[in-house]
Amino acid sequence: MPAFSKDTAPNVQDVGPAVDRGGELEGYTADFVTIRQAHSLAAMLKGLPGDGCQCPHWGYLLAGRITVSYADHEETYQAGDAFYMPPGHVPAAETGTEFLQFSPTDQLAVTLAAMKANAAAMQAG
Repeated sequence: MPAFSKDTAPNVQDVGPAVDRGGELEGYTADFVTIRQAHSLAAMLKGLPGDGCQCPHWGYLLAGRITVSYADHEETYQAGDAFYMPPGHVPAAETGTEFLQFSPTDQLAVTLAAMKANAAAMQAG
């Protein structure tokens, strides 16, 4: 069975406010995420249905806090919580938050493509 740790993850992305260390495990992406600066992904998710992430995520919060907004409510996860984020969410995390998250790789790719396009548009103007 394939495996990796935070230190041996095959893909490392430093995007400023966050560092993501991850890789694929049999059709799912596992990500160890460290939040260095408090931020919301709202601007990055614009243009997706409902302006929210449409990929489900399962995970465990190691440290810090995440507030997740949905069309009709908010949920807050804190250190020690296992979580599930169904499609249609907009997460925001505090500085110092760390979590492990699992996502279907094909669905995550759609969200990441939209986020990259939004980041490029923001940088362009």
